[in-house]
Amino acid sequence: MKKKSSAKLHLKLMSFNHESLVSGCRQIVELVETVPFSSSSVVALPTNKRIYCVLRSPHVDKDSREHFEIRMHRRALEIDPSFQGAKSVLDQISDLDLPNGVFYRIYV
Repeated sequence: MKKKSSAKLHLKLMSFNHESLVSGCRQIVELVETVPFSSSSVVALPTNKRIYCVLRSPHVDKDSREHFEIRMHRRALEIDPSFQGAKSVLDQISDLDLPNGVFYRIYV
């Protein structure tokens, strides 16, 4: 009886634009579905929100301020490839052309 390998690939995708992040996740899931004996799941991680407060007029009105924010959207993908297909999946993901502004890290 063969033991199933428990090695899974974990990808973490990050982007400032949630639409490009969703399209990047969709591209990776479609790529993984072409490899036999593999499955994937997408998990939405909490969005990091960083707020900056800037004085409009530094000398006269200290109460007049503007607020700016940057949101970092994140997704986690877990890919369970067959043992033979793990290397090919890694190569295909690294060669994939993701949308601009989408960053990814691969954890083995």
